[in-house]
Amino acid sequence: MAGDDPRPDPDALLRAAAQEGRGRLKIFLGAAPGVGKTFEMLSEGAARRRDGVDVVVAVVETHGRVETEALVRGQEVVPRRAVPYEGRTLYEMDIDAVLARGPRLALVDELAHTNAPGSRHPKRYQDVEELLAAGIDVYTTVNIQHVESLNDVVASFTRVRVRETVPDRILEAAEIEVVDIPPDELIERLKAGKVYLPQEATRALAHFFSKSNLSALRELALRRAAQAVDAQMLDHVRSLGVGGTWAGGERLVVAVSELPGADELVRAAKRAADALHAPWTALFIDTPRTAQFGEAQHRRLAATMTLATQLGAAVATVPAPTVVEGIRDFLADARATQLVVGKSKRSRWFELRHGSVVDQLVRETPGVTVHVLPVEGEPPRRERAARTGGAWGSPVGYAVTLGGVALVTLLASALFHVLNLGNVALLYLLPVMAAASLYGLRTGLFAGLASSLAYNFFFLPPVGTLSVSNPENVVSIFVLLGVAIATSQLTSRVRGQADLAAASARANATLAGFLHRLGGINDPAEAGRVICDDIRRLFDVQVVLLTSASGGGLAVAAATNADYSLETMDMAAANWAFDTGAPAGKGSATLAASEWLFQPLKAGERTLAVIGLASDSGGEPVRADRLPLLTGLIDQAALVLERLRLEVEIRDVDAVRTRDRLRAALLSSVSHDLRTPLTAVMAAAAQLRQGVAREESAELVATIEGEAARLNRFVANLLDMARVEAGALKLRVEPVDLGDAVTGAAHDARRALEGHEVRLDVPPDLPLVRADPQLLHHCLLNLLDNAGRYADPGTAIVIEGRHRYGVLRLAVLDHGPGLPPGRESEVFETFRRLEGSDRAVGGTGLGLAIVKAFAEAMGMDVEAGNRNDGTGAAFALVFPHPLIVSDVTPEGL
Repeated sequence: MAGDDPRPDPDALLRAAAQEGRGRLKIFLGAAPGVGKTFEMLSEGAARRRDGVDVVVAVVETHGRVETEALVRGQEVVPRRAVPYEGRTLYEMDIDAVLARGPRLALVDELAHTNAPGSRHPKRYQDVEELLAAGIDVYTTVNIQHVESLNDVVASFTRVRVRETVPDRILEAAEIEVVDIPPDELIERLKAGKVYLPQEATRALAHFFSKSNLSALRELALRRAAQAVDAQMLDHVRSLGVGGTWAGGERLVVAVSELPGADELVRAAKRAADALHAPWTALFIDTPRTAQFGEAQHRRLAATMTLATQLGAAVATVPAPTVVEGIRDFLADARATQLVVGKSKRSRWFELRHGSVVDQLVRETPGVTVHVLPVEGEPPRRERAARTGGAWGSPVGYAVTLGGVALVTLLASALFHVLNLGNVALLYLLPVMAAASLYGLRTGLFAGLASSLAYNFFFLPPVGTLSVSNPENVVSIFVLLGVAIATSQLTSRVRGQADLAAASARANATLAGFLHRLGGINDPAEAGRVICDDIRRLFDVQVVLLTSASGGGLAVAAATNADYSLETMDMAAANWAFDTGAPAGKGSATLAASEWLFQPLKAGERTLAVIGLASDSGGEPVRADRLPLLTGLIDQAALVLERLRLEVEIRDVDAVRTRDRLRAALLSSVSHDLRTPLTAVMAAAAQLRQGVAREESAELVATIEGEAARLNRFVANLLDMARVEAGALKLRVEPVDLGDAVTGAAHDARRALEGHEVRLDVPPDLPLVRADPQLLHHCLLNLLDNAGRYADPGTAIVIEGRHRYGVLRLAVLDHGPGLPPGRESEVFETFRRLEGSDRAVGGTGLGLAIVKAFAEAMGMDVEAGNRNDGTGAAFALVFPHPLIVSDVTPEGL
């Protein structure tokens, strides 16, 4: 039994380990506004502060209540963050300030609050999760109508639907304290103006705050808190491996089968669960006998499980060797306190042969209340005949068994002179074991009977008859028959368990293989095709995957058949499944007239897509016994789609960050580097306006021209960088003479090279290169401008070209501090200027980035380093062999 040797639950241990290092969350849960949640939270926070705990008020809403405001005084309050929104200023919790403050406990009011647009998180509960992840304990408040799973229930009787909700998982991981006052007292507080202003209080009393509504809300709050406590207790005892039911709350399980009347059993279990206010589960035990089910039985079982889902039950299919073992182990694992089973009308002979499942469950499930309800009798005769016909075995099995018995008889006859009768009897166990293992119990029993008859007829005196002369031999026959029966039963049981284990292994292998195939895919479209193809192959159904379209609604992302057809009813079912996160379509509780069954692919609270399945024959898309496998595949597919979605979001975020960084660097560059030439131009123009001597006027005009050219170069660099980033470069590649290109660039850069000797070391016999003349000219201009700006005054700048080993290098060499070793490649980054080098002053930091972008666009490489023959930097354009024109022809020109 599972309960005899309890072990810690690995999942519970993992959940406990995940809480290590995280803060603890305590929720003050109220049935309605005004019950005193904020007051209680502040009071307990003040008490913790008096005990020496570091407590801050992160955010609190006093709503003008005097007693609440009095509690805030004397406590450390983190100032809120101002957020401009539509012409007014909103004030939100400053999560960065709280994290920087690093308290032991933070008080955060109104957990369901929606943050102002532009905040880091859209919801306050997400802010709280970040605080918890940082190891900060949090006290917070929430009303029961803000719990996601109860939102519809509250709206059904209050006629008020709140838009701000909190996921149930937040409550499941929190300590909950219910803040409760009687409805009459709350109504008195409301009338006294302690909850709302008088005019608002009058309206609230007539609607939301009626005594019946408050009583119902109070019951919901108490029940939800009890469920959370019960779930946390179960998780704790599972992590410790403690046995027992731990009936802090009732938990009901109904065992269903393929027999008629199972739907009545489910309805009775629903009524019992409602009376007990208990969660309940519909359980089916998948035994080796399930493989013998016919189509009608599978269809009836699927309808029963669907009904249980519609009535609010969790459903589970558990593989087990026998029904009793499966139910017993599930009850122990779920810590169930109530079991509902059905008892059909069986004959005395049937119970003598097979025993009573109900009696065994009563004996083997101590501590569990067993409710036994009568259901309809045995399955219809046609179904039973079909099932038993298959169970009796196949004619091939009987023929092979007879052949095996004959073969053993021949072997024993050949060896009879060296074997005694006891050894001959043992030989006949071989066909018995083989028949039971290969063909089942009844074929094994037939093999035992045939072996006994053959042993008697061929080997026991008088030989050739079925009579036995020696009474001792009669005992041998019955012992052989008994051993054959026992061996057949054991072998058949082992075979059934092996089949069950093999089926479980196949399911696990299917899930593992499915996830492995999806794990290496980075394209959402390809992932959708793989998901559809694999589910089609495994379930033999038509599959379609739908995701949200940019213009609204759903669009087909992948399908197994291009000829699929989704009618209006089908699309309505798909949209409903996507919007609600629940199955819809054929075999479900909603829009069952559709030919497709749509299952949502969910990641947390978010529905990513819906997958539709339709049978080619028009029947149920998936049998009930295969629903767990389909659910596993859908969960794995949802995880993969969520991973791909997050990867896209990360890439988008990285792109936004890069654009923001470039924008900030551009603004910095414009504000600093463009100001210098602008100042010189404005000063020269001002002096010209005042009137100066002719000699000075010429100098001022030269200054204006030079600085204007410098400004023009800066603007050109900005435009060129924009073209590179936008991918708008258009190449016009043609053979270029590097001598002419270098001469032209040196001439145009003469202003930047002023004060430096320029030496051209470009041999006239260098081959032509294939390049865009304009882009190459820009590259050389930026390299020469860079050298002229950072080289030591009065030093020479050398432009040299070398053609060696099939590679042509055109280098610009200067004399200066050079580049920091190991960081040479960083100079080509946009807006990057290396500190501690000759690249650290002046310029926008765009010139070398443009050189690299243009060179790569033309198929060249660009290198940066320090000179080998002295101090200074060396920048080189490297033309690989394919860009070198080795044989110029008119066509090449």
